[in-house]
Formats: sequence, structure tokens, C-alpha cells
Amino acid sequence: MQQLSLLDRLAALDTNTVSDALDFLGLKGATTGLRPLWNCPKIVGRASTVLLGPKTDKRPTVHLITPVVEQVQSNDRILVIAGGLEGISCWGDILANAALSKGIRGTVIDGCSRDIDGSSSIGYPVFGRGVTMISARNRVVQIDSAVTINVAGVQVSEDDYVIADNCGTVFVSQASIEQVLALGERINHRQNAMVEAVRSGRSVAEVMHDTQFDAIQTEHAQ
Repeated sequence: MQQLSLLDRLAALDTNTVSDALDFLGLKGATTGLRPLWNCPKIVGRASTVLLGPKTDKRPTVHLITPVVEQVQSNDRILVIAGGLEGISCWGDILANAALSKGIRGTVIDGCSRDIDGSSSIGYPVFGRGVTMISARNRVVQIDSAVTINVAGVQVSEDDYVIADNCGTVFVSQASIEQVLALGERINHRQNAMVEAVRSGRSVAEVMHDTQFDAIQTEHAQ
């Protein structure tokens, strides 16, 4: 049987389980507020990071994020964008069409998107803090890419792992991914067993007692 890739294993989990695994390991990675901006599917991939900042002069510039999109060469990428201005768009439907044509899996913004119906109409997943109609042009520029950025309080580096679904967005560092996946898979197995136990008639108070969750920690320590 072919061994599953790290991305396949991550895709088999959800953000709740990955967040729990990070908690058990004492690692940061779960965020709040970065949710789907339309009814889009879960995305799992590797981060291509983009750092934005305020435009400080009137000189014309290449539109933000376009150089990063053009440089993508693999089909495992998720654009992760930080550093924008509150209420100002960091994303739009022309960028979404370009990203889709490059095989990019989706975009996570620590900020806002405009033209969200355009992204929705082509099935391009966008996660972020909200939507706006205000353009980034002459307000926001791209400062850097493929660097470590702060996204909702989490340090995210190029090629880190990303999972985003209806509950939000979680980042896992390259150094921690195998440990997080192994623990996440054990948590997922145990929680599925707990659901089955409740469905079979066992007391939910017994099934969800702290000792049941402590057992996961004990298993991990062994």
C-alpha cells in the first residue's frame, strides 16, 4: 500500500483536531477570526507567504501579490498574506482567477478581500477577517515574500503547513508537522470512538470526563 503524504494525512483531519494536537504539544498555530469568506471547501497545503504594508509614495508599482502568483510552480501552494490595512482589500477576483490558473489551492488573509462573489463564482477558496469594497491600489503595497510573517499572532514561514475549514485556520511549522500529525491521528481515533460510545448509549458525562482526554496525553508520553 502506498504511504500517504504529509498533506494527505493533514487533509484527513480537521482544524479542531489539529488545534488540539498543538495544545497537547504546547505549540502555537491555531488562529481566531480567519474564516471562509464564502461557502468554500476546506483547503490544505504549503504556505507561500506575502508581507504587505502601507504605500508611502505616489510612484506606480507592480500590483501587490502578482509576482508571487506568477512564480508558483507547484500545485500544493496556499497564499498566506499579512500586513495589510484595516478595511482595505488584500485580494480580489482578478487575482483569484490568476491564482486558480496556476493551481494555487486558496488564499488566507489576515485582513479583507473585495469582489468575493468573483472568487466564489470560480470556486476559489478565500479565508480571512471579512469583506470590503475598498481597493488596495495606492493604499497598500507588497513589501516582501517567502519570509516569516505574523498571521493573527502566529509566526508563519514559507513552506509551513496550512489547514483551513469552516472553524478557521491553523498553521503547523515544518519542524513540527510529523509530530502534530501523529498525535492528531490518535486524537481523531479516540474522539471517533467517543462519538460511537455516546451513540451506543453510554453516559456522555462518562465519555467526556477529563480522564478520557488525559489518556491521550498519557498515550503520547509513552
